Amino acid sequence: MRVMIFGCGYSGTAIAKAFQAEGAQVSGSSRSPEKARDLAAHNIKAFVFDGSPFSKELAEELRDVTHLVQSIPPGREGDPLLPLLSGRLRLACPSLEWIGYLSTVGVYGDHGGDWVSEETPGSPIQGRSIERVDTEEAWEAEGRVAGIPVAVLRLSGIYGPGRNVFINLTQGKSRRIIKKDQVFNRIRVEDIGGATLFLGRQGIGGIYNVTDDEPAPPQDVIIEAARLMGTAPPPEQAFETAEMSTMARSFYGANKRVSNDKIKAAGYRFRFPEYRMSLAQLWSEDNWKS
Repeated sequence: MRVMIFGCGYSGTAIAKAFQAEGAQVSGSSRSPEKARDLAAHNIKAFVFDGSPFSKELAEELRDVTHLVQSIPPGREGDPLLPLLSGRLRLACPSLEWIGYLSTVGVYGDHGGDWVSEETPGSPIQGRSIERVDTEEAWEAEGRVAGIPVAVLRLSGIYGPGRNVFINLTQGKSRRIIKKDQVFNRIRVEDIGGATLFLGRQGIGGIYNVTDDEPAPPQDVIIEAARLMGTAPPPEQAFETAEMSTMARSFYGANKRVSNDKIKAAGYRFRFPEYRMSLAQLWSEDNWKS
């Protein structure tokens, strides 16, 4: 397998590691030469891509790519990669066998705490999630024309080594916001890598929720992390009166429980299916900072 990951950041690097463990050659893009050097430190062949036409070197790389992962979120003008590949996937990537598009469970919108699945119609309430729905459909359409399976991975709140509640607690940035009956799903970054490898290795297309088994109130996660650390959790703050940015407050506008039954039925087994065991592993193995 030869893999190209556009937007090879936190999740993309985890995906790269999963494919590398299977012997794949992995390339990745970032927006700046500085971040490209960071990718090289992970044995990822790095390219700079900012939405401009492909460089000669990147265009040559794409000719041998068998698996393409698009992790760059759509901007004001939509997906930055699609205009360069639309209608010419087979020409630009003649060896391509599979495409993975990283999306978000935000496309489901608010369901008052009820369960949603891949069969639930998208009803996003935020602009960035509306753009995701349009981009999902555009990639699926390109795949159909080119005869290439496209897997849409809808991700929930991402955390893992170097990005987690332990760091927030240590830095004094954790806030225990209480909103009645609010729940969120989460996903360990290693399971994003594992799920992408699982779907890509078998050439599986379709929409899949990549999320944990247990949607839970955000304050419960903070309390569990504080317990593991042996420290007191931050004081409760009522959502209605808490000072929050517009962006932070908007996350609380979508309350739902996201099912991962479809990808488990396909055969994927999550390494970190719920937050308690995941936090315990991060803390006990002391890899939460790295």
